[in-house]
Amino acid sequence: MVPKKISVGLLGYGKAGKAVANILSADPRFDLRWIARRSANDESDVHPGTNVPIVGIERTPFPALFGRAPIDALVDFSSRESIHAYGDEARKRGIMLVSAISAYSESDLEYARSLGQHTRVLCSPNITLGINFLIVAAKLLRKIAPFADVEILEQHFREKSEVSGTARKIAETLDVEGERITSLRLGGIVGHHEVIFGFPHQTVRLTHESIRREAFGTGAAFALSQLAACGMGFYTFDDLLLRIMRAELSGG
Repeated sequence: MVPKKISVGLLGYGKAGKAVANILSADPRFDLRWIARRSANDESDVHPGTNVPIVGIERTPFPALFGRAPIDALVDFSSRESIHAYGDEARKRGIMLVSAISAYSESDLEYARSLGQHTRVLCSPNITLGINFLIVAAKLLRKIAPFADVEILEQHFREKSEVSGTARKIAETLDVEGERITSLRLGGIVGHHEVIFGFPHQTVRLTHESIRREAFGTGAAFALSQLAACGMGFYTFDDLLLRIMRAELSGG
């Protein structure tokens, strides 16, 4: 039997959103039904090379959009405010949520966790598969060698003003101060994160480099496929990776 495609809506159509649309629209596991952004230029707008419509939320609010083009899952690359606009409707309809917002406040996260009582929710400030594997590996090394010095280096394109949300998450995960994060802004770097462990007689560097923004799309696709096999609840990317690792170690 051919597995049923997961019907998906994509929220956010900036540089990352466009790259994610490229991946999801080409992946045979998914049916990208629509892309939503704050406002669309024309009702006939579609994502280049596809027939996936681009709709404006100002013109078509979420209740109407979800009713007109029902989806199994929503992928959010927009802004922290958006979850409060669609959250209750997603809760009522049981829509699976993959959120890649880096700037959620604690109250935003509490709201996201509450949605997990009625559907499956994943929040990750950086949804690339590689960076999340780096975080799990760094956490393990920190546990093995709590005495090691730890520094975090993040590099991004020169227009990015704030400290990387991913770097902040790494620092929080490893229980190191924010002052241990060094930020560089150079040219058009998509994203570079490095965790450096300084031992008395050796140095370990864990490095992840995003070469193209399509890396966000492959991460979102991984998250959707894994989350679909989970029960109701709130998940992090770590949870999905550890689930696979446990199954592998147990021979499952």
